[in-house]
Amino acid sequence: MKNNTKTLAIACSAIFLFASTFGCKDKAPKTDEAEATEVQAEVEPDFQISLAQWSLHKTFFGVETMDFAAFGKTLQESPDDLLKGPDPMEFPAMAAAYGINTIELVNTFYFSKGEDMDYWAAFKKKCDEAGVTVGLIMCDALGNLGDADPEKRKATVENHYKWVDVAKFLGAHSIRVNAAGEGTAEEVAEHAVAGLKSLGEYGATKGINIIVENHGGYSSDGTWLSGVMAKVGMDNVGTLPDFGNFCIERGPDGCIKEYDRYKGIAELMPYAKGVSAKSHDFDENGNEVHSDFLRIMKIVKESGFKGYVGIEYEGTELSEDEGIKATKALLERVFQEL
Repeated sequence: MKNNTKTLAIACSAIFLFASTFGCKDKAPKTDEAEATEVQAEVEPDFQISLAQWSLHKTFFGVETMDFAAFGKTLQESPDDLLKGPDPMEFPAMAAAYGINTIELVNTFYFSKGEDMDYWAAFKKKCDEAGVTVGLIMCDALGNLGDADPEKRKATVENHYKWVDVAKFLGAHSIRVNAAGEGTAEEVAEHAVAGLKSLGEYGATKGINIIVENHGGYSSDGTWLSGVMAKVGMDNVGTLPDFGNFCIERGPDGCIKEYDRYKGIAELMPYAKGVSAKSHDFDENGNEVHSDFLRIMKIVKESGFKGYVGIEYEGTELSEDEGIKATKALLERVFQEL
């Protein structure tokens, strides 16, 4: 009996050794390095690139220069007459051709389509086919959210409702609006707070953010706009800091009063739900000559923001196609340097 017991023990030990060596080989504990590599692969980068449709406004409108007075009149009377280039329905495929999979629409390219849900169903299909998502919709020419007249301000708020609805349908996170009005800085701020709160309440019912861009006038003063945001105090009302829109006052020959863009970006970033990388001109090294992209993106990173940085090329030296590519290359280099 003793010998049989010993033989059995040896056999069991052999079986255990075989199972440990071969049967569990693929379950060996991972090294710290392997685990770190897997975690890194699963984590999205802090910053990704989107494409603002305004970068192609000359293409879609079929013009080299904009007569904004005539543009505004036609936009209200017969908006589709402005579209003399490619069909804006093709924007998702155009963005995908740049290797960009998130787009920022501009409502003026679709001004007659705000309530045409059949159109937006077809547009969403185009997005799906191109592998592109909509991040936000930039809304202009809908009135002043900082209007002193309560009835006009209410009408402006309601003019934005359809674009909130379209944003919701397309899966966007925000609509971009303007905090404009007439009066002193204090008066416009008071009225803009009221307009933004009202629109923010509607946006909240749809899960859509209402974000304000520094876009001329008082809104290009970082202290003013951040002050408005603090007074609004709503989670779904924020900012879309733009690298270049810090001209507070324009004259016949250009900007005559400009806010410090780096100070402005720092003031707006605590409320940011997106970032707009405005570009115009580039030097021989591929750097934007008006804005230090690396310096700005360091401010963006230090704010804790993570998300999309939208290309918005508005230059004249390069074509729109070349300008988009140059801005994309610069952002990719800056992201690597960060």
